[in-house]
Amino acid sequence: MPLRPLILSATLLLALSGCGAGETAATASLQAEQAKQAQQQMEQLKQQVEAANARNMARLQEQLPAGER
Repeated sequence: MPLRPLILSATLLLALSGCGAGETAATASLQAEQAKQAQQQMEQLKQQVEAANARNMARLQEQLPAGER
């Protein structure tokens, strides 16, 4: 009989720790997805900045006299 409460406690402890592991995995998965999205946004911003720089350089080249181009 004295082992019964111990076994019950151990079972509850294992069940609760399993729930925490699932939450940790879900959090890690969510963070990985957010990092991936942030990386994609950074790449898009980089491309937008490069395109804007190219347009500005083209405008500057058009404004220079023909001999300075």
